[in-house]
Amino acid sequence: MNDQTVLQIHPIQLKERLDRGDDIFLLDVRETWEHHTARIEGGYLIPLGELIERIQELMAEEEIVVICHHGVRSHQGALMLLESGFKKVHNLVGGIDAWSQLVDPNVPLY
Repeated sequence: MNDQTVLQIHPIQLKERLDRGDDIFLLDVRETWEHHTARIEGGYLIPLGELIERIQELMAEEEIVVICHHGVRSHQGALMLLESGFKKVHNLVGGIDAWSQLVDPNVPLY
C-alpha cells in the first residue's frame, strides 16, 4: 500500500496558480454528461472508471489537479495516480461545485 498522501488544493488557490501561468494539468474524472454540463476550461476528461486503462495518456512528471463534482471521486483518482508513480497530484477541494461557487459563477451548478 502506498503511504503517499493526496495533496489538497483550494479552488481559489488553483485559480491564482492558473492565472499566474503555472503549468498545471487539469484532469476531470467525472462522467461525460457531467463534463458537458459544467467544466473548467482546459480540463481533460477521463472518467474515473477508465482512468487506469487510459493512464498512459498522462505524463507522470506533470503537476496534475484532479477534478470531480464534490471532491470524492477526484480523491480516488488522485490516489490511483500516486499508486501508479505520479508525484505531483492534487485533489480539487469541493470539486467543480466549489469552483462554481467560489471562482467562476458562469460554471453551472448541478
